[in-house]
Amino acid sequence: MRAVRVHELTGPSALRLDTDVPDPTAGPGQVVIDVKAAGVNFPDILLTKGMYQFKPAPPFSPGGECAGVVSAVGSGVTSVAVGDRVATTLLYGAFAEKVVALEPGVVKLPDAVGFEVGAATLLTYLTTLHALSDRAALRSGETLLVLGAAGGVGIAAVELGALMGARVIAAASSDDKLAFCREHGATDTINYASEDLKERVKALTKGNGVDVVYDPVGGNLAEAALRGTAWQGRFLVVGFASGEIPKIPLNLVLLKGCQIVGVFWGSFAMRDPLANRRHAEQIFRWVAEGKLRPAIDEVLPFDRAADALARIEARAVKGKLVLRP
Repeated sequence: MRAVRVHELTGPSALRLDTDVPDPTAGPGQVVIDVKAAGVNFPDILLTKGMYQFKPAPPFSPGGECAGVVSAVGSGVTSVAVGDRVATTLLYGAFAEKVVALEPGVVKLPDAVGFEVGAATLLTYLTTLHALSDRAALRSGETLLVLGAAGGVGIAAVELGALMGARVIAAASSDDKLAFCREHGATDTINYASEDLKERVKALTKGNGVDVVYDPVGGNLAEAALRGTAWQGRFLVVGFASGEIPKIPLNLVLLKGCQIVGVFWGSFAMRDPLANRRHAEQIFRWVAEGKLRPAIDEVLPFDRAADALARIEARAVKGKLVLRP
C-alpha cells in the first residue's frame, strides 16, 4: 500500500510518500480499514519532530484519525463488519491507504456523514467534549473563553460550547478568523493581536470574568486568560500550539478560588474506551442532525501532506485540513 511516512525526525518537510509499505492485518479484537480520508492535526507536526508525548521510531506514518470502509475484522469483533462505513482515532498511522485499529475506537458513520467530514471530526470534537463536559462540567448560561478559536480544536470548542448553552467568547489573531468563529456560534470575539486580552474579557463580562477558559495555545496568552477568569472558574489546559509552556503564578489560583484542569484526551480514551466511544457516537449524531458543522478548510492528496502540516504550523488554517489517498 501507499503511506506517507516519517524517515527522519526533522519536521514536516521530511515526509515521504512510500509506495511499497506492507498491508496491515487484523489480529484479535482489531479492525482493518481502507482509508478514504485522514484528518490532519497539530500533534502530527510534533510527531514529525519527535516532540510528542510518545515517540515512535522511524519509519512511521503520522495521522491520528481517519474514515473509511472496513475491509477485515479479527476474531472477537462484533460491533462492526466488513463493508461498514466507519471512523476511528489512532495514536498514529492514519496517513496510509489501510490502517488497523482496536475495535473500541472504531465507530460507525451515519449515512448523512461523508468520509471527509468523518475524518475531520473525532480527534478535535472528542478532545473538546471531554474537556467541556467531563473536566469543566460546563453549564448552560456560563461564559466560555476559547483561545486559538479558529483552529481545529478551537472551532470545535466554539461549536460545542454554544450547543451546550454557553455564551462563547472566541479569541483569535485576525478579524477574518473571528468572523469565521461567529459563523460557528461565537457570541463575542477578541482579536488578541490588536486588543488586550485581559481587559477585553473584563469589558465583555462587566468585570466578572469568564467561567471556563479553553486553552490549546499556551504561551503568553495563558496568564492573561487566567487573570480574566471568574471566581471559582475553570482553566482548561488543552495544549501548547504556541510552542511555549507557560509558567503560571499560583497566587492567581488562590485569589480567584479557581481550578487549573488538565485535559489529556488520549489518556482518557485509553483508560475508558467505552465512555470515549459513547462520546464519539453522540458527536456523530449531532453532526448528522446538523447541530455541529465540522469545518474543512481544504482537502489535499497524500503527496501534499508536508504542505498540510506546514500550513497548520504557520497557523494558516481555519478549521481542519483533510488528506485523501
